[in-house]
Amino acid sequence: MATKGYQHLTLDQRCQIYALLKRGHSKAQIAEDLNVHRTTVGREIRRNMGKRGYRHKQADEKAINRRSLASQRPKKMTPELISIIREKLTFYQWSPEQITGWLKQNTTLSISHECIYQYIVADKKTGGILYLHLRRKKKKYNKRIGKTAGRGLIPGRIDIDERPEIVNAKERVGDFEIDTVIGKNHQGAIVTMVERKTKLTKLVLIQHKTEAETSEALISALDGIKQHVTSLTADNGKEFAGHRKVAQALDAIVYFAKPYHSWERGLNENTNGLVRQYFPKKTDFTKLTYEEVRLVENKLNNRPRKTLNFQTPIQSFLALTGVALHC
Repeated sequence: MATKGYQHLTLDQRCQIYALLKRGHSKAQIAEDLNVHRTTVGREIRRNMGKRGYRHKQADEKAINRRSLASQRPKKMTPELISIIREKLTFYQWSPEQITGWLKQNTTLSISHECIYQYIVADKKTGGILYLHLRRKKKKYNKRIGKTAGRGLIPGRIDIDERPEIVNAKERVGDFEIDTVIGKNHQGAIVTMVERKTKLTKLVLIQHKTEAETSEALISALDGIKQHVTSLTADNGKEFAGHRKVAQALDAIVYFAKPYHSWERGLNENTNGLVRQYFPKKTDFTKLTYEEVRLVENKLNNRPRKTLNFQTPIQSFLALTGVALHC
């Protein structure tokens, strides 16, 4: 009697099992004839039995399909991989896709972002909090009625229709989208600026969302790289009413999106969503420090982006301008 452990059976062996079963042989007898362990025969019949009993062709197809599915299952999470995933999620707030891209570019480790999501789901089921570091769904867009809702009336505004096509195509460095993120009870704000091609982000904390403070924040944040600032595209908030002062200081043109057309500044809207990961809507901005905001700016500029082939904005800006920014 053979004492071998479990092994994969061939189609010929399955054909023999089928024939011997038809003759009334026991599982032990079949195992002896095939020179395999009797548990191998028992498992084979149990797992690959069909509605019409055991048939060798059907059994072989079932076994092949089962092995194919097994090869697609998530790779085993090693302690090293788990440590990296948890760090990138909890400290840097990277998305699973960004982690996958970074691993591929910078290490010999490899795992799909779907596997990382599965790991996060499993962690949540056991009481873990990794899921809290994922992006939140944005608030539903509330459609406004009427074309004269009070916005878009900024004196001297240049409409986005006049913006050159090269800006839309993202073919050059120097075109920024600008906006503000508001704190709890409408107190305090963060002025956000993001460059369309490299995704370079600038964040400035202001105490009051006024025209004067907003203009000063834009000028101070971009002055050091103003040779690489060609245009800015804003929404129609009154805080951007000082656009002519900003344009003169930075030697750039300020365009305005159409009222309530947030998709015309889609990159900026996405960036604001990233900022909200760190400063949710109930955050009291009056208690924030400039250092805390700068830390978030650094994190955003040093996280790999899929649209940049998983380079960081800092790396992309350096490659295209030769300017090394210290973030």
